[in-house]
Amino acid sequence: MTHADCDRVAEIRVGGWRTAYRGLMPQSHLDALSVAEDAERHRARLARGHGTRGDLIAERNGSTVGWACHGPYRAGDLRTDDAELYAIYVDPGQYGAGIGRALLQESIRRCTAAGYPRMLLWVLKENTDARRFYERAGFHADGAEEPWEVDGVLVPEVRYARQLTATG
Repeated sequence: MTHADCDRVAEIRVGGWRTAYRGLMPQSHLDALSVAEDAERHRARLARGHGTRGDLIAERNGSTVGWACHGPYRAGDLRTDDAELYAIYVDPGQYGAGIGRALLQESIRRCTAAGYPRMLLWVLKENTDARRFYERAGFHADGAEEPWEVDGVLVPEVRYARQLTATG
């Protein structure tokens, strides 16, 4: 991902939130999301440097249609040897076209090549479509749950895990 991608990635991410999370978290939060602010956060992060974070862009016919990012697992101050899929979003108009699957497979491939033993991710507990997507890719809920407060409402998340192997 480059600075030139930030505006389009922000459009995809905000559109993805508004589509996928409708009814799963307060609408006031979804309505308040700002593409411009999200793009600026991406630009600021890129300016600080990637470090060990991997940002992937999916393109179709010359247009950005998806974005994913991964890196070391984040658990507060705790660090493990695991990778984490931080985010994966596809333009809502492109759902079902295999873009998310391709982004996820490439994230898994890169994390496997980097030597991570497994990949973890967090998903909204009630987001059944996303949970099925991850389960089809070999992930499983590992029993960890965490509430996330959004505009005064607790939105539970569950953690998914997948072992990474030399063959990906």
